[in-house]
Amino acid sequence: MVGTRSKNGWVVWFTFLIGLLLSVWPMPQFMEVFRPLWLALLLAFWTLALPHKIGMTTAFLLGLAEDVLYGTLLGQNALVLTLITFLVLSLQQRLRMFPMWQQSLVILVVFGLAQLVQLWLSALTGNRQPTLALIWPAVTSALLWPWISYGLRGLRRRLSIN
Repeated sequence: MVGTRSKNGWVVWFTFLIGLLLSVWPMPQFMEVFRPLWLALLLAFWTLALPHKIGMTTAFLLGLAEDVLYGTLLGQNALVLTLITFLVLSLQQRLRMFPMWQQSLVILVVFGLAQLVQLWLSALTGNRQPTLALIWPAVTSALLWPWISYGLRGLRRRLSIN
């Protein structure tokens, strides 16, 4: 059997680059607590769409890049993104069958758990006072999930990314 060659795989990595840039893009101070988890959203979509190409290694490397951008403890965001990818991969067959509103609820739970792990790690390292305001990015990301999913699905079909 002849192996299939990756077609337009650069688009996936370009979206990850955009996600990294959006993660550090300046926002007004009062909106900072609601900043969506851009990289996690993109990673969750591409993990669902291309589970044979995008996995936990990709999540770990992107998390290390995010750690360098944020200046946090090296491996903190890598652990969180790897956890998100693991949960999405383990729920992949169910998530594909769910309607969009149920997918958003599952994304809310997965990102909420990841944010609680982030809160726990921040409290352990002494970087931040423990606060449950860290859950708001998960809510914002879950609300953005349908638009991100439909947009990237259309891009995937148009460019026939496999």
